[in-house]
Amino acid sequence: MQKPLGVFLVALFIIPPFAATATNGVLGKWVTHSGKSHVVISKSDAGLCGKIVWLKRPNYPADDAKGMAGKPKVDRENPNPALRKRSTIGIQVLRGFKTRSDNVWEDGTVYDPENGKTYKAKLTLADPKTLKVRGFVGFSWLGRTSIWTRK
Repeated sequence: MQKPLGVFLVALFIIPPFAATATNGVLGKWVTHSGKSHVVISKSDAGLCGKIVWLKRPNYPADDAKGMAGKPKVDRENPNPALRKRSTIGIQVLRGFKTRSDNVWEDGTVYDPENGKTYKAKLTLADPKTLKVRGFVGFSWLGRTSIWTRK
């Protein structure tokens, strides 16, 4: 009878750290597919979230069509006029992801500050250095996957 108890105690203390590793595996700094930005993924009460912490080109180019040449980039495409003047650095672009398996997080959203749109999304940790971010409308097959790499 002591053998099953011993196995249970070993499982009790060994399995939770491995289970926690799945969520922790996606936490940290990621370089977006284009290398334009870095996003830090962290835990929040609403699930996993991610915010922009660095931009390759933090200012608008000299030929900016909207007259903001040389100025720091802001969330000017946001559908909410009150948010259009906030800095792009610091914007939460990932929100509300829940763990579905060891390497998959679903039920979240991804915000694209370049067009001001929010999409349903799914995160898949392909390996410790590769994150697949799939944004979609309605069904996941109606979307696009972006590959992010660990910084």
